[in-house]
Amino acid sequence: MDLPRIAPMLATPGALPPPARHAEWAFETKQDGQRAILYLAGDGTLRVRSRSGEDVSAAYPELLPLARALPAGRAAVLDSEIVMLDEDGRSDFARLQPRMGLAGSPARARRLAAREPVHAVLFDVVFLDGRLLTGLPWTERRQELERLALHGPTWSTPAALVGHGEAALRATREHGLEGLVCKRITSRYEPGARSRHWIKIRNMRTADVVIGGWLPGGGRLSGLPGSVLMGQRHAGGLRYVGSVGTGWSESERASLARLLHAAEIEECPFSEVPPVAGAHWVLPRLVGEVRYAVRTSAGLLRQPSWLRLRPDLTPEESAADVE
Repeated sequence: MDLPRIAPMLATPGALPPPARHAEWAFETKQDGQRAILYLAGDGTLRVRSRSGEDVSAAYPELLPLARALPAGRAAVLDSEIVMLDEDGRSDFARLQPRMGLAGSPARARRLAAREPVHAVLFDVVFLDGRLLTGLPWTERRQELERLALHGPTWSTPAALVGHGEAALRATREHGLEGLVCKRITSRYEPGARSRHWIKIRNMRTADVVIGGWLPGGGRLSGLPGSVLMGQRHAGGLRYVGSVGTGWSESERASLARLLHAAEIEECPFSEVPPVAGAHWVLPRLVGEVRYAVRTSAGLLRQPSWLRLRPDLTPEESAADVE
């Protein structure tokens, strides 16, 4: 069957709806992976397309059996997030990254899939058995999706909670999950649109970090830090936990540049030299506070944003040893 190409509907960043309206919304865990539209043609084949429309099927060979999870002759287009799960069952984008971009290297993708398979989280059906479902409300599409009963070794259809938004958001925070997606239960599927009928809430954390180096900016930032290299105390040393390059005003960046130039040293202050080229090392005495989404399994802070310098803290006082 010829299947229609459908661009994924996108969520708008925001906050929980008013509590009195929570019965009008469904709440789903926000996953930290690669958005993908899955095309099951009903002939035992599966095509996986990224958000941009690129065919990335060869990058995820372990998902191919999903094509046979539907009875022969049934065709569907599913919306999903491809994730890599950690030991606690949470999506970990850093683990997924080596698999992304392997559509042109199927042999390598097969080797990686055999060692550590990805998982497709299915959350919408937009075409089924010759019918385009984008005009149906979320509740009806959800019923169609659940009737398909798609649960397998590398795919699943997690439950969605209608109402109880505060409890749902609190649960994601308590379990260290990336966040929550709120979907109006009457919402139609809007291909390619960023809609207010879907709202995404990202759980953000804060951390104190020690600056151990910086990377020069380009263009108008020439001579200024484009990003700084962050560390946290661990086992008596300074462990690299990533870089941050957003969150400064122009005056703050210029002020930080003066402090960094004054603190430059020859040797790397981190316990292990970070895998970055062109770094300028500094005496690890400046402490800052950053906001970030999650800590990866490698200990890096994902999606950090600079908040402020912490002149009230010494590097030794900045934080307890990282995990």
